[in-house]
Amino acid sequence: MKVTYNVQADALYIQLREGKFVRNREVAEGIIFDMGEGEILLGMEILGASSHLSLGDLARVEMLMPLELAGTSA
Repeated sequence: MKVTYNVQADALYIQLREGKFVRNREVAEGIIFDMGEGEILLGMEILGASSHLSLGDLARVEMLMPLELAGTSA
């Protein structure tokens, strides 16, 4: 996963996976999903990000995942 923020455009992009882009789907005003083949979600763009999110909070993003995905076994 890759998260980028364009200050000049005030746009946040969260890339979830790589794949062949097929289409965009606007799910709410200024929130756009990039869809791939088989309706797989590739990423999402948030336009006007500073009005939707606290950018200070984004600097402290916490990633949580199952332990087996992190390479640790219980």
